Amino acid sequence: MKWDPAKYVQFGDYRDRPFFDLTARVHADRPTRVVDLGCGPGNLTATLTERWPAAEVVGLDSSADMLAKAGKLAGQIPSLHFEQADISEWMPPAGTDVVVSNAALQWVPGHQDMMRSWLAALGPGAWFAMQAPGNFNAPSHALMRDLAASKRWRPELDGVLRGGESVGQPADYLHILLDAGCTADAWETTYQQVLPGPDPVLEWVRGTALRPVLAALSPADGAQFEAEYAAALRRAYRQGRHGTVFPFRRIFAVGRKDG
Repeated sequence: MKWDPAKYVQFGDYRDRPFFDLTARVHADRPTRVVDLGCGPGNLTATLTERWPAAEVVGLDSSADMLAKAGKLAGQIPSLHFEQADISEWMPPAGTDVVVSNAALQWVPGHQDMMRSWLAALGPGAWFAMQAPGNFNAPSHALMRDLAASKRWRPELDGVLRGGESVGQPADYLHILLDAGCTADAWETTYQQVLPGPDPVLEWVRGTALRPVLAALSPADGAQFEAEYAAALRRAYRQGRHGTVFPFRRIFAVGRKDG
C-alpha cells in the first residue's frame, strides 16, 4: 500500500494543527534525542529542530515514498535525519528523551501494548506524546465500511478496513501512561473543518483512509467505488455557502516519566 506525499499534505493547515496542539503540551527542557514515529513527509518533524535546536531529531516511517520527500529536508538541517522502520518493531534507544507520534498509531494493530513497552524502556524524565484520529465511527468512515461490506464489494474488500477498534478512548491512553509511572494528560478535540471545493471529504480521505480500498481494487473498480462513495458523502456532508463542514475528532495523550 503506497502513500502519496502530495495528497497527504493536501489540507495542510487542518492536518498540521493537531501536531502543534500535541507538541505544545510537551515541556521537555533540553532533550538530546527526539523521535517522531510515523513522520510521513517530514515537514512537521523538521519543526521539532526549531523547538529543540540542540537535539538530534529522528523521523521514522515505513514508507519509502514519504521518506524520499523527507530526505530533502534532512539535507538542509544537520540535526535532522530520517530512517525507514516499522513502528511495530521499534524500541526507544537509550538516551531518548522525547517520543512523538502524530496520526500514525491508528494504522498499527496492538499499538497500546507497544506503548506499554516503549514507556517501560524510556528513562525518568522522558516524554511520550501521541495523537490519533478518533473519527472511525463518523459518517466518512462508517459509509466507507458499509459500502465495502455490500454485496458488490465484499468479495474484494472483506477485511480490508478496520473500524472503531483502531484506536482507544482518551481514558485508555491516560491509564497506560499512569500505569507506566507518568504524570499524564489525555483529551479529545473535535475540529470543525470547513473544506472548499466539490467533494472535499472524498479528497480528504483519498490521502488517508481510502488508501487501503484503492490499493485492493483495480483502477476501474476503484473509480466505481469512489463514485458510489462520493454520492453517499454528498448526502452526509452538505455543502453550504461557506464550504463543507467536516467535523474531525482527534485523541491526544501526553506523559512524562516520573523519577
